[in-house]
Amino acid sequence: MDNVAQLAKRAATDLHQRDGKDDTNSKFDSDRTMIRLALYQPDIAANAGTILRLGACLGVPVHIIHPAGFGLSDRTLRRAGMDYLDRAERVEHTDWAAFEKWLEKDGGRLVALTTRGETRLPDFAFRPNDILLLGRESAGLPDPVMVGADARLRIPLKTGTRSLNVAVAAGIATAEALRQTGGFSA
Repeated sequence: MDNVAQLAKRAATDLHQRDGKDDTNSKFDSDRTMIRLALYQPDIAANAGTILRLGACLGVPVHIIHPAGFGLSDRTLRRAGMDYLDRAERVEHTDWAAFEKWLEKDGGRLVALTTRGETRLPDFAFRPNDILLLGRESAGLPDPVMVGADARLRIPLKTGTRSLNVAVAAGIATAEALRQTGGFSA
């Protein structure tokens, strides 16, 4: 498929998926029974591209909650996402309120990853419909968003270290969630 056709297909798909309002029988209808990732107002394109690549490789849909600190064009994400962007299941929400509305209908459990989490990642029991929420690289998750989460997890780190790159944290948490729920592909 040439670039023009790919861009047209992406634009049509994105229109249907904006704010999770896709009422067609798309590939997103099945995401209620699988682990999902949600990026809260991402501000580094390379990390978002890496997380979209992670989602494509592991079969995990990625929800992006706007505003983002960069344009979500293929050009800005291509370096880290490489040729996996076309395979990524991506849903965009215009803002936190739109995501909350979608979440209420979805019924999944919102699991925030934060350095301020009360529960250690290895001590948490994941469910197949959990949504792993990751914050902004520059500021994490704001308190009003964290309060709304069903659980707040932290990845245990060596004393004297602050945090991991958000894409690395997404990979660690997603792998653990998929391991626990039997969600890894063949």
